[in-house]
Amino acid sequence: MSFIPTSQYLDHIFESEQGLCQLYPLSIQQLDKLHWSPLTVIYKSVQFLANRKDAKILDIGSGVGKFCLAGAYYKPNAAFYGVEQRQYLIGHAECAKEKLGRVKVTFMHKNFTQLNLKEYNGFYFYNSFFESIPGTDKIDDSIDYSPELYHYYSRYLYRELDEMPAGTKVATYCSWDDEMPPSYRLIEMDMDQLLKFWEKQP
Repeated sequence: MSFIPTSQYLDHIFESEQGLCQLYPLSIQQLDKLHWSPLTVIYKSVQFLANRKDAKILDIGSGVGKFCLAGAYYKPNAAFYGVEQRQYLIGHAECAKEKLGRVKVTFMHKNFTQLNLKEYNGFYFYNSFFESIPGTDKIDDSIDYSPELYHYYSRYLYRELDEMPAGTKVATYCSWDDEMPPSYRLIEMDMDQLLKFWEKQP
């Protein structure tokens, strides 16, 4: 029988960064401030991305699933998906999901280029390509890094986003905007302009 958490339990988990970190081992907690999105950013992002009944939100480079799990708490009627190319991070995400009980979250161990992005109508992007830039902080050395990969991924996402239908929404955090085509209008900025909300125009 699956665990069904109480509302008090969930409120405790998501009331602070420390509460949510309890879902993960210490090695993952130590990466939180640098590599996982703050709860404030997640809350603001999902208010923008998931304000439609059929919201299907993809986190590109979902890590240990913090954005998706918190997003499902803030917007339980939306469907959240996370794609991550490190299998052990997907493992941590699945373990955290299990501790939270039934949430509308799906984690995929893939490179985002293997997905059909047209299956989603909203995207969250905490510049997961930035690791490929020399001199930047890395989660680990288990994947390839190079400036060429940064540009390849950015161009790929740019093209895919440009082909999305009007009304598609994107929230970017700590991005250089290399992945955003001019067909998207900047709707709002927050968090000292580090958090940006975009919408595809007709």
